[in-house]
Amino acid sequence: MKAVIRRTAFLDWIAIGVFLFAIDAGAADSGKTVELNEIASTFAMELIKQGDVIADGKGAWSEHRPSAGEENEFIRVHGLAEYAKWHLGIDHRFSETSKRRYKFPYGDFKNVHRCGLLAAKARARQYGYMNIKDAAAELVHAVKTPPKE
Repeated sequence: MKAVIRRTAFLDWIAIGVFLFAIDAGAADSGKTVELNEIASTFAMELIKQGDVIADGKGAWSEHRPSAGEENEFIRVHGLAEYAKWHLGIDHRFSETSKRRYKFPYGDFKNVHRCGLLAAKARARQYGYMNIKDAAAELVHAVKTPPKE
């Protein structure tokens, strides 16, 4: 009887281990759907070098971020390829013809915003996208820090 109980307990532990491994593997796969948009990162660095940057403070992104209407108008005039350049992440779960594919915006379609980069960096760190966090941090470093208020 003890052998049967031990065997059942052993099989239960194996089942729990397999279940936990499956959860961990699923979480790792979900992180791979959003990748760094290398084109956007390079584009942002070029804009910064050209001086097309607003070195605003942390927390201002909610005021400076383009509205949905502004995004739609930009896409209508310039297309999704240009829209994608303003986002540090690409979510491969969504179609190339969808706005939802592009994550971590950092500018207003004219200038890079330091506050947008800081927001992208924080969100990328929060969700575990370390390559996007690192790219945003590099771009923040390239922007001169604004004077203290």
